[in-house]
Amino acid sequence: MKTFVILLSAAALCVACRPGASGQTAPKEVDATADTITAFYYPAIPAVLTDPKDRAAYLVAHYWDNVDFADTNYVHRPEVTEQAWANFIDVLRLVEPQLADSALKDVMARAGADRKCQLYMAGLADKYLYDPNSPMRNEEYYIATLDALLASPVLDDTDKIRPKARRELAQRNRVGTRALDFVYTLPSGEQGRLYGLEAEYLLLFISNPGCQACTETVAALQTLPAISRAQEEGRLKVLSLYPDEDTDYWREHLDEYPARWVRAYDKGMVLTRKALYDLKAIPTLYLMDRHKTVLLKDATPEAIDRLLGERLE
Repeated sequence: MKTFVILLSAAALCVACRPGASGQTAPKEVDATADTITAFYYPAIPAVLTDPKDRAAYLVAHYWDNVDFADTNYVHRPEVTEQAWANFIDVLRLVEPQLADSALKDVMARAGADRKCQLYMAGLADKYLYDPNSPMRNEEYYIATLDALLASPVLDDTDKIRPKARRELAQRNRVGTRALDFVYTLPSGEQGRLYGLEAEYLLLFISNPGCQACTETVAALQTLPAISRAQEEGRLKVLSLYPDEDTDYWREHLDEYPARWVRAYDKGMVLTRKALYDLKAIPTLYLMDRHKTVLLKDATPEAIDRLLGERLE
């Protein structure tokens, strides 16, 4: 995927795909023999808009103006449409969340001009906003696309089965809501509840021993400055939870997790069976406050460290 570059200044907001993009708006290029759209063109931002925020807002609102979603040829040009989508997600970071939400719902609604196009755009949303391997994954953006798909008049009930299920799961433990309580089991067999853990901040770390990404995350959680400080000061408690069924394997690798953490497993795999938490990716990190309100969901150690750093000042 090409690198997307956003140039912001008081005089201009230019969007370009590197290499070789001019940043200029031009008519669509059409292959005369195949009648296929071969390029994506950005809207011309009015010169009267000089404030970078205003220019970004205009670009987001009009980003897809040059696309005719009734033309299914776009579906056969992923090198054009997929790059445009990736760039669009980058642009959304420049605007307020409400505007990003509106823009995402708008493009998905526009794609409803043709069922095939809408399903194609839904696939791009899955790939970039939902897939755990995507560096652009963003649950709030993904929720906006799901809401648009569920409201679509061109999709039938079968088309909406997966969006509905994912929308319901995304709502659970959403940032700003209270996390779902559950029972955990310690190596001794003693049990406790998430809500029984008292601390100014609680970090739920769901992982598997032996997983490379999990091992790297354990190291990061012990070395990042704000996280380390919060643990040393007793302001942050870490609940390390094993979500699978091979508890013998987990016990054999128990020393891979710091002794000061609450090291536990999910007896009966309740989180998985009841889909209490979205476990599409391992490891998964949730940062909560003392009331178990979710502050960060499916976050990186670095993001958690930044937020704690701001709050510990």
